[in-house]
Amino acid sequence: MHPATPQPSASVIEMSAELWNSAADVLETNWSGDHMVPSRRLYPHQWSWDTAFTAIGLAYVNPARAWRDLRSLFEAQWPDGRVPHIVFDPATAESGYFPGPAFWGVPAYGKRPVNGSTGIVQPPLHAVAAWKVYRRAAAHGAACVQQAQAELAWLYPRLVAQQEYLIARRDLGGGGLASIVHPWESGLDNSPAWDEAMANVPADLSLLTTFRRRDLDVADAAHRPTDRDYARYVGLVLSYRAEGYSDTGLLSRHDLAVECPSFNAIRGAAELALAQIAGVLGRTAEAAAHRERAHRITTAIVAHLWNPRTRTFHARDVRTGKLSPARCVSGFMPLLLPDLPAEQVEGILAEVRSERFGFPAPSYDRTATDFDTMRYWRGPVWINMNWLLRRGLLMHGRRDEAEELRAAMVRLVHRNGHFEYFHPATGEGLGAPTFSWTAALALDLLADRSVPAYAKAA
Repeated sequence: MHPATPQPSASVIEMSAELWNSAADVLETNWSGDHMVPSRRLYPHQWSWDTAFTAIGLAYVNPARAWRDLRSLFEAQWPDGRVPHIVFDPATAESGYFPGPAFWGVPAYGKRPVNGSTGIVQPPLHAVAAWKVYRRAAAHGAACVQQAQAELAWLYPRLVAQQEYLIARRDLGGGGLASIVHPWESGLDNSPAWDEAMANVPADLSLLTTFRRRDLDVADAAHRPTDRDYARYVGLVLSYRAEGYSDTGLLSRHDLAVECPSFNAIRGAAELALAQIAGVLGRTAEAAAHRERAHRITTAIVAHLWNPRTRTFHARDVRTGKLSPARCVSGFMPLLLPDLPAEQVEGILAEVRSERFGFPAPSYDRTATDFDTMRYWRGPVWINMNWLLRRGLLMHGRRDEAEELRAAMVRLVHRNGHFEYFHPATGEGLGAPTFSWTAALALDLLADRSVPAYAKAA
């Protein structure tokens, strides 16, 4: 190391080792034979974008499991290319989670049994994860690279089919952006970003008599979506299920269609990762096509989701054409796209630095009258969204800010544990404990080589 480079203090080294070991223990605890569960008590199945985040962490402690986790998910891919947001573990009883397999009523397809998955999707982060797992393998010699290339070759056509499904079946607004048709598809389940669009969805509370919530058996009601929101969630599934989860004519018969800046930015980031993967696999022409698609997605996000008055990105209700007024962390995710114009980059950075957010960024505007420090996506801090934000900062050369955010995340998890999310003022761990993506991303943050800057900030 260069003599002028500050050395990390012993306390920082000890803290890093402690956090590394605890994170690795979480991933060991939550491994279920051929896949990872987010948290055993509240989430006993395999979730889609959780799999992407956990694969990134598994690459450091058990790369074979990282590949297996991704394969397990994509073995449940539908013939139309969609990757379901939950793959159900047949060893878990129907009563162990609601809404469970029988509620979704998905028919058998391929090698999947009846009721093997849900019928909705989540953000397509998997190509980004696969590329990061490959890069980690590439640092460990030719034998690891050969195996990783074989895994990429298996995944690549499936990752492409996932992207093609989203643009061919879900461009409900016709502007080149994929729509979500259920808040769960965003990964940011009850974000205020959906409030205006969700207000037009009927809230039939009698559904919660027919279909009983089970999340409140193991989680604090003050942390979870309200009954009114949950009734809407159930109703939206029933609506989509009634037509066999078909996307044909969906806008005319389904009550929710929203273009999310985070979902679409991740879709663009996936195209860039696919370009890298295609290059490794010798598919040069396809690599160029992926880069062009990423550029088109960036252009569409700027054209449709940017609000010049707030100077940030907002969700758009496809039915009304209106942008949500809510300022949410999802609006920062277009930073993941390297072609994002300077005006938008500077606008996001100003918003991040404002009193509304800060590091680590809460899920919602701190100054909003309905900011809630405890309830799910309506205020608390999530490590996965801040990890994505950091990636976006690095994409645009903001290394100091990225390091500041990395240090804040590492301190937060070290002090409070591997929770699902965190109180935005006190840092208290909230939601499910022993949470896989928090642990997995802690490993990735610790593996970053910028330790001296953290030592100065600690």
